[in-house]
Amino acid sequence: MIRVGVIFGGESVEHEVSIISAVQAMNKLDNDKYEIIPIYISKEGEWYTGAALREIETFKDMELLKRYTKNVILYRKDERFVLQNKGFIKRIVDEIDIAFPVVHGTNVEDGVLQGYLKTIGIPFVGSDVLASAVAQDKVIQKQVFESVELPIPDYVWFYDSEYHDDNDSIIDKIEKKLSYPVIVKPATLGSSVGISSANNKKALVKAIEEAIEYDSKIIVEEKIENLTEVNISVLGNYESQKLSEIEEVMTDNDLLTYDDKYVNGGKKTGKSGMASASRKIPATISDKLKDEVREVATSAFKAVGLSGNVRIDFLIDQKKKKAYINEINSCPGSLAFYLWEPVGKNFTALLDEMINIAIKDYKKKSNKTHSFNTNILSGYSGLKGCKGKLK
Repeated sequence: MIRVGVIFGGESVEHEVSIISAVQAMNKLDNDKYEIIPIYISKEGEWYTGAALREIETFKDMELLKRYTKNVILYRKDERFVLQNKGFIKRIVDEIDIAFPVVHGTNVEDGVLQGYLKTIGIPFVGSDVLASAVAQDKVIQKQVFESVELPIPDYVWFYDSEYHDDNDSIIDKIEKKLSYPVIVKPATLGSSVGISSANNKKALVKAIEEAIEYDSKIIVEEKIENLTEVNISVLGNYESQKLSEIEEVMTDNDLLTYDDKYVNGGKKTGKSGMASASRKIPATISDKLKDEVREVATSAFKAVGLSGNVRIDFLIDQKKKKAYINEINSCPGSLAFYLWEPVGKNFTALLDEMINIAIKDYKKKSNKTHSFNTNILSGYSGLKGCKGKLK
């Protein structure tokens, strides 16, 4: 039986969303194939493990959580990947074979966690360090999309320091390149956190100041009129890709909000996470636009170098009959399982395939040459005469 360490939480504004997604996934993993080991990262960056972490109720009281779980670190020991407690007496409390990050947002989804997992050498589900980092940064994403000539809305980006130094020139640059209304976003956040629209200069300034509270890099995009928002999920790696059904996400607001994704739908349906959002599946767009979405999604997936199961969001201008790629979610809320059910792949099968992809990717990478059996330092004499300084 494969021991799967499901890692979630983290120092992110999407911390709670990650908990919901991870609990959903742990409840759907095949218990006949996998031993599930929950690994929760608190907002303070502490790691915990224990069976109680499989229940949402556990996270409503941090004192109870700490009482019924163990504070641990994950590291490599003698070709094993172990969880060791952080108490006075160090002992190994569990062991995993593969990591399954179900994480959203900065410090976890953006390549930071993946970098640590890569450093200790453990196989893990999802995209590698670079692809995860690119997928988290809306500016870098767009630059990659432009390099392969994918359709994107016009945009302007800048750093908070540039805005603080000369906000008039930033506003002038935006107004020269873009027409109102515009959408203002923190560049490296997800779940619609810190995003707002602006119809005039006063609203633009307010929106920028709000976005700066969350991020140091800001992106302003021209708002697509006659808008329909659709999403598609892509499963695979650079060699092969499968496509889910296309959904149309519904909202009564100017743009899809955090509440639309995680709160309002749940009140109506009793579901949680992105699975609770109001949507139409399949999306009510033309077959021509569906084909365009599928083609662009596949191209974006390969251009960024993604792996596993991602969701790619699109903006449709219904009047111009044109699809624009909006952004990539390398670890989407609820793992976008609801997009795969209409094409005959249930949540359990989706998770199984994600793990299989990770194992295959790990084996391929393990067969590549990563170092040479030479020691160029053996004959190096650059430190001669420095012995006294090194003492």
